[in-house]
Amino acid sequence: MTDAPGPAVVPWGPLSAEPTAMPDFPLPNASFDLSGQVALVTGASSGLGHRFARVLAAAGATVAVAARRTDRLDALVQTIRAAGGRAEAFALDVTQDAQFAPLFDAIEARLGASPGILVNNAGIPDAQRAHKMAVADIDRVLSVNLRAPWLLSCEFARRRMAAQLPGRIVNIASMAAFQYKGGGAALYATTKMAVVRMSEALAVEWAKFGINVNAIAPGAFASEMMDGMLQRVGDITQNFPRPRLGDPAQMDSTLLYLVSPASEFVTGTTIRIDDAQGGR
Repeated sequence: MTDAPGPAVVPWGPLSAEPTAMPDFPLPNASFDLSGQVALVTGASSGLGHRFARVLAAAGATVAVAARRTDRLDALVQTIRAAGGRAEAFALDVTQDAQFAPLFDAIEARLGASPGILVNNAGIPDAQRAHKMAVADIDRVLSVNLRAPWLLSCEFARRRMAAQLPGRIVNIASMAAFQYKGGGAALYATTKMAVVRMSEALAVEWAKFGINVNAIAPGAFASEMMDGMLQRVGDITQNFPRPRLGDPAQMDSTLLYLVSPASEFVTGTTIRIDDAQGGR
């Protein structure tokens, strides 16, 4: 993706018996080169966000990594720089929406450009039965998992629209959006389905501005969040078709696809990456 308006929509005419010449699009369009792009990744201090930041930097993007645990962000920035990439750390508590606009201002001031890529990765589990959750816990899960990605996406979109530039948003959902077996994460599953629907709805609103909005729904992947779940419920892989957890690296190509020119015609889509763990 480049910071330039995309190609105009091809004006397909009425059906005819006469052959119609196909538009002269360059093929194949499969570059994952993100040089010149600024990407913002939330929840980058650990887990999938940590991996996403490194992958985007390796593809050439300058990455703004954001989270509460700034010591971990600093270590991540050093890792990225040691590998030849470019990154800066930004403190962010996604429950504090007053921080969102200043975050974008700070990124632009320090990196010289506003993000053209947003990865809404920050999320928390609930790990409780619905009827036993305190209201404060309910509010926190809703705030982190749904309110924050909505507001961050809107802040991102406003700035891209004002600059008349395209953009890419990737929201991290979960396979819990599509299957829930009653294990004590009903609110988490509900918020992740809301993220799926949010991605679809915002894609429709913002398509005319060249802003693509998609989601990734991971299955069971190795992460700090998954470690906590395994401690609570034991080995969940025994009933999987292939008894294993995913490695975060197995999401690299999907993430890069959704932020690269190769997916220019893809918006409002959720890509499931789950190794058929939940059956079909």
